[in-house]
Amino acid sequence: MPLTTTRISPDWPCQVKTPGSYDWERSATRWLRELVPARYAGYPALIRHPVLLARHAQLQVQQEIRVARTALQTARADLPRLGLQEAAIEHTIKLYAAEVLQLQHIARSVRAVTEALAERGSAGR
Repeated sequence: MPLTTTRISPDWPCQVKTPGSYDWERSATRWLRELVPARYAGYPALIRHPVLLARHAQLQVQQEIRVARTALQTARADLPRLGLQEAAIEHTIKLYAAEVLQLQHIARSVRAVTEALAERGSAGR
């Protein structure tokens, strides 16, 4: 049964098929499994209930954003004490800033997939 009320967000991941299309939930599950540590990706409850996997992926990405922000905010003070040269420090700061942006995009993508999965779940009731 195709979903008619789900609008595809500009943040919809290209690895996930359009909601309502053939096998879209499987593509969503496959993508979400890549976002969580391997030990979680194999839990039967998370595989059987993609919306639970999506919730866990949301939590995982939120934590990764916090870690990257902390690394970015503390780099200038902490990295010189580790003996790193200024060029390496600047490169690392740029790396962390880019990672925060990438993780924020992934978080929006996970939210979009989670909403589509939850809508599909409520439509099936």
